[in-house]
Amino acid sequence: MAILAILLVILSGFIHSIWNLFAKKSINKIVFLWYCQWAAVLLFLPLAWIDARTIESLPANGWLLMAASMILHGAYVLLLAKAYTIGDLSQVYPIMRGISPLVVPVIGVLILGENLKMLGWSGIVVILVGIFLGGSFKFKDHREFLSGPIILAFLVGIMITSYTVVDKVTLQYVPAITLNEATNVGNLLILTFMALKSKGLKREWLVNWKTIMLGGILAPGGYILFLKALEILPVSQLAPMREIGTVFGTLMGVFMLRESQGRSRIIASILITIGIVLLAQ
Repeated sequence: MAILAILLVILSGFIHSIWNLFAKKSINKIVFLWYCQWAAVLLFLPLAWIDARTIESLPANGWLLMAASMILHGAYVLLLAKAYTIGDLSQVYPIMRGISPLVVPVIGVLILGENLKMLGWSGIVVILVGIFLGGSFKFKDHREFLSGPIILAFLVGIMITSYTVVDKVTLQYVPAITLNEATNVGNLLILTFMALKSKGLKREWLVNWKTIMLGGILAPGGYILFLKALEILPVSQLAPMREIGTVFGTLMGVFMLRESQGRSRIIASILITIGIVLLAQ
């Protein structure tokens, strides 16, 4: 079962990098993600309905946790849209994905009572080094470090960390597909005002309707795989492992976006892979 969980997480990371590539290439990030939420809610509604029928009764704690998850996911998708509007994929993606491996295992061990071996902690360190090396950060002064894209990327990372931990606990009350559908609804509600206020609804759909539909399947589908893995193994072990998406993102930047990549990006990918192997022990 452990191998199955690891495979689910790796696939989830790959899928995550794909739909983030779609979001970065879109015209209006808010509108694109809003359309994706509509697609996700409608496409997964039948499965969520079947999944929800397995819930015998949902206590107050379950409702509160699900509401918290919806709010955190909504804040995440809003910040993500803003980060991709003003920042490069290769700049913000490693940062936003790098916060979670640092914080989630600590929370998992200190708050959720999970255990992580020394090899696991070593893997987290190696993954973090690889992620930040892959970001190719060249800060001239503190003002560059505190620039808009960097701050937004950190905030996105905090949201990822927060909803990952909350969702791990929420799975005790709500099955994965139902929880994912609830968060899609939360995303939709938070994005609606800004999307409708925008004048780019028609253009975004005409240009990117194919990737919108794919994003509507891949974004929730990939996260459902991660939630299923969380039902098998501890969050402190799986959350950092999901950051293999940074490796896939680097390869997509090289071969699809034609981004210039140096030796540091190759080394970063190797380090991340080594870290994942250490976490899997």
